Amino acid sequence: MQSRLFGYLFLLTGLAVSLLTAQETPAPARPATLVLLNAKVWTGEPEQPEAQAVAIRGQRIIRVGTNADVRPLIREGHTQILDLRGRLVLPGFIDNHTHFAAAGRLLLGLNLLDVNEPNEFRRRVREAARRLPAGAWLVGGDWGAYAAWAKGSAGRDQKPPGEPEKGFLPTKELIDDVSGDHPALISRFDRQAHLANSLALKAAGITRATPDPEGGEIVRDTEGEPTGLLRGEAYKLVEQVIPPPSSAQRVAEAKRALEEARRWGVTTIHDNVADFAQLELFQDLQKNNELTVRVWARMWLSEWERVRDYIRLYRIPAASGGWGDQYIRLGGLKAWVDGIMGNSTALFFEPYQHQPDNSGRLRDVMFPEGNLYRLIQEADLTGFTVTVHAIGDRANRILLDTYERVFAENPARDRRFRVVHAQVVHPDDLARFGSLGLIAEVQPYHCIDDMRWMEERIGERARGAYAFRTLAEKGARLTFGSDWPGTNASYYPVNPLLGIYAAVTRQTVNGEPAGGWFPQQKVTVEEAIRFYTLNNAYATFEENLKGSIKEGKLADLVVLDRDILTRPPEQLLETQVVYTIFDGGIIYHRAAEAKKKQ
Repeated sequence: MQSRLFGYLFLLTGLAVSLLTAQETPAPARPATLVLLNAKVWTGEPEQPEAQAVAIRGQRIIRVGTNADVRPLIREGHTQILDLRGRLVLPGFIDNHTHFAAAGRLLLGLNLLDVNEPNEFRRRVREAARRLPAGAWLVGGDWGAYAAWAKGSAGRDQKPPGEPEKGFLPTKELIDDVSGDHPALISRFDRQAHLANSLALKAAGITRATPDPEGGEIVRDTEGEPTGLLRGEAYKLVEQVIPPPSSAQRVAEAKRALEEARRWGVTTIHDNVADFAQLELFQDLQKNNELTVRVWARMWLSEWERVRDYIRLYRIPAASGGWGDQYIRLGGLKAWVDGIMGNSTALFFEPYQHQPDNSGRLRDVMFPEGNLYRLIQEADLTGFTVTVHAIGDRANRILLDTYERVFAENPARDRRFRVVHAQVVHPDDLARFGSLGLIAEVQPYHCIDDMRWMEERIGERARGAYAFRTLAEKGARLTFGSDWPGTNASYYPVNPLLGIYAAVTRQTVNGEPAGGWFPQQKVTVEEAIRFYTLNNAYATFEENLKGSIKEGKLADLVVLDRDILTRPPEQLLETQVVYTIFDGGIIYHRAAEAKKKQ
C-alpha cells in the first residue's frame, strides 16, 4: 500500500514538473514562408536602419534582423530561402504618378517617339502588329519626338532643325504589308500629321473623291490617290470610325504594363485612372490573382460627385487614405491649373523666350474664375485627397493661393494634398509648401529629359524648374515617380533606378552636362530611395502599412544586383532588379525571366 502511494506521488510530481517545463518552454514559432538571408537590408526605419535578413509569413514581414534572428523561423518543407550573398534589399518602389492604361497601350502597341526614318518605323509597326490581338487598330506612335532635340542630349550645343514638315513623312506603302489585318492611324508627335494604312482609309471611306476637310489635307500622289498621309484635322475622318479597344486588348495591355512594372521593382502605383472601366479592370485582375502591383487610384476632380456616388453605390469600404483595400484604393482626385512645358502651355508670369507673345494658358476644365476653388473646397469636405498639376510659376501661385483659402475656410484635418510636378515655383512661394503641409509630387526623370530644350524656352527660370533640394529644405514633403509613359513629346520610363540617377546626378543618360544641371539641387541616393518608398506611402496615409521594411508591414521588397548606396551613381544606369517580391511572393526573378526568353 505504501509503495503504491509513493508510486502515485512520483507520477503526480513528474506530471507537475512536465507542466511547469511546458509553461517555461515556448511553443515553436509558426514558420516563415519566405526568408531572405545574407543580405544588406536598407529598412528605411531609423531605429533599425540596416539588417542582414528578413522573414516573411504570407503577406507580412514577421522578422527583420540578423541571420541568427531569422533562422528559427525556417522549417524544411515550409520555408523558401533566398541566399542573397550580400545583395541590397529595399522596400518595394512606389511610383507617385503613372498613366497605367496609356503605358500598356504604348508597350503592347506602338512607340515611335525616337523614330524618324523609314526602316525602324517599318520594323516597329511589324512588331506591334504581331503583339496586338487580331484585327485591333494600330494607333498612336508619335514619331519624331526626338528629332529636334536628340534623346540623351543636354541640348546646349544643338539648334532645332526647323519645322517638322522638313523631316520624315511616311506613306501607306511603307506599312501596308507589315501591318497585317490591323487598320492603322499613326500620329506624329506634334499631332499635325498622321499616317493611315489602306485598311484604315477603307474603314473611313476615304478615296480619291473624298474632299479635304476644313483645317486639314488628305495628301495625294500625282494621280490623285490618297498616300495615307493626313495633315491637320484630316485625321479625324479616320479617328471617328476607330472602335474602342476590346476587353481582350485592354487585358493584354494591362498585363504587359504589369510585366514592365515588376521588372523594375515597382510594387505600388499612384495611378491616374481615366474611367471606372479602368478601375474595374484592376479589380478583375485582382480577383484572378493577376494584379502584381498595388493601386492608389485617383480620378478627375471635375467629376468628384460621380466618384463619390460610385463609392456609395458599390459600398466601397473606407480605408486609410481613401476607400478600398490594400490592393486597390480609390482616394485621390486630379486637376490641372495649366498645360505643359513640352508644348509651351505651362503658365508663367513672364512670356516664353522663344515665344514672346505667349506666357501659357489655364486649363479650361478648371476655370472660369472660382471653379477650381469650388471643386477643391467641396471635394475636401468629402474627404478626398486633392492632387493638382501646376508647372509654371504663375500656375503654382494660383494653386497655392487656392489651397490656402480652402484650408482656412474648411475644418482642419490631415489632408496631405499635393502639388503635381511643382515645377518652376516662384522663389517667394517655396516656403509655402512647408507652411501648408503640402506634398511636392515630382518626377526626376523629367529633369534630365527636359533639359534638352528648357533653357531655350524659359532661360534663367530653368534654374528653379526642378528644385528638389530647395523644395525639401523649405519643408515640402518630397515624393518621386515617373509620369510613365510620358507625353506625345517624351517617353518617361517606369524604372525608378533611372529616376534616382536623375535626381542624384542631374545628368542625361550620356553624362551631360559635366557636374550636373544646376547641381545644387541634387539629392543623395538614400534620400531618393526614401522619396520613392516611405514618402510615397505617407502621401496616401499608408506609412504604417508599407514603404519600409519593418515587422508587421506588407511584404513588398526589391532586391538589386549591386549596392547603389556605395557604388558610383553612374552605375545606377546599369543596375538591375534581381527579385521583386509582392505580397510575400516572388513575382519577378531576373534569371528565370532570362531563361524564358532563350
